Amino acid sequence: MIYFLLVLTVSAVVTYALTPPVRKLSLRMGIYTGIRSRDIHTEVKPRWGGVAIYIGMLAGIAVSALIPLFSGIFTDRTQVLGVILAMTLIVIIGMADDAWDVHWLLKLVAQVGSGIILVLYGIQLEVMPVGWLGVGGPLLQGFLTVFLVVLTINAFNFIDGLDGLAAGVAAIGGSAFFIYSYLLTLSIREFEPSHLATLLMAVLVGACLGFLPHNFHPSKIFMGDTGAMLLGLVMVVGALIATSSLELHQEQFRFRNIPAYMPVLLPLAVMVLPVLDLVLAVIRRTLRGQVPFSPDRGHLHHKLLDSGYSHPQAVLLLYLWAAVIAFGSISFNFLPWWLVGLAMAVTLAVATVLTLGPWMRRRATRINQRAVRRTRSGENT
Repeated sequence: MIYFLLVLTVSAVVTYALTPPVRKLSLRMGIYTGIRSRDIHTEVKPRWGGVAIYIGMLAGIAVSALIPLFSGIFTDRTQVLGVILAMTLIVIIGMADDAWDVHWLLKLVAQVGSGIILVLYGIQLEVMPVGWLGVGGPLLQGFLTVFLVVLTINAFNFIDGLDGLAAGVAAIGGSAFFIYSYLLTLSIREFEPSHLATLLMAVLVGACLGFLPHNFHPSKIFMGDTGAMLLGLVMVVGALIATSSLELHQEQFRFRNIPAYMPVLLPLAVMVLPVLDLVLAVIRRTLRGQVPFSPDRGHLHHKLLDSGYSHPQAVLLLYLWAAVIAFGSISFNFLPWWLVGLAMAVTLAVATVLTLGPWMRRRATRINQRAVRRTRSGENT
């Protein structure tokens, strides 16, 4: 564990240290987000924060290559190289979009391209470990992989609408995924707990933690599409690698306390907020006759702000939802189900009350106001 924490720390420190120079470069080059009708911020903010996140992740991966514990990951560097190439492609198109607002179709082509790179380098959805079902032939596997890559990238891109939201949700989900992958690998390979999915989650969490001090409200810089799409890509790559690790999941069936469906459930649980926001946005825009990728002000975080929450309160509430779902899901593997179920029921009830609180208070106020008007009307008659 100490070596994973070392890699996480390196990613965090490098990202934290590079964000101010990236901010200055972004301002100098005029790469900043203006003020639009759908935006929350009231002043221009530099973009390209994702560049610092990208370099922080690369630094973490580079340091891990020097650590003997991770030698198994780098014995065959094919998958590692594929991940880096896909990350680089996403960062390039993200930087271009942050600078010049490229057409959404070009971004989609780059996202598909990143998925194809992963497939070519041996990272794809091979099995669905629910009853150990194989996923068709290579063509179907490749198609589903690219689909999941595009879906997750856009999900994280859509949720990046408040200061610290995308980075915080990714850090929470990545932490849950890290714990699950580490404990599972440790239970199977006691003396070699290294795994590429675990390593990627460590560098992702580290980069997010290093970026958050600059990005939490009031933010000094945005991660932009560069960072949001990068976080989505790394998250889905970790899920694909964890799901397709045949050695791990063949062994996994021998552990009664680790359900076989967790490799499928956990990525969905970790990404439930971004994916839910994406699905609702596509439905909403399609019903309006708009392009699904066209921007609007109807995301979940907008709804929370419109209901009366402050900027930090809305972000923290979404953190709560992400933490309850992600950590609750992995807890079923290692704790009694009744204890986890009870804890989740209580925390979900609290989260629901907090989420609906402003709406419930406004509704109660309206009811009271109508009652007062009826009373006064009756007195006047």
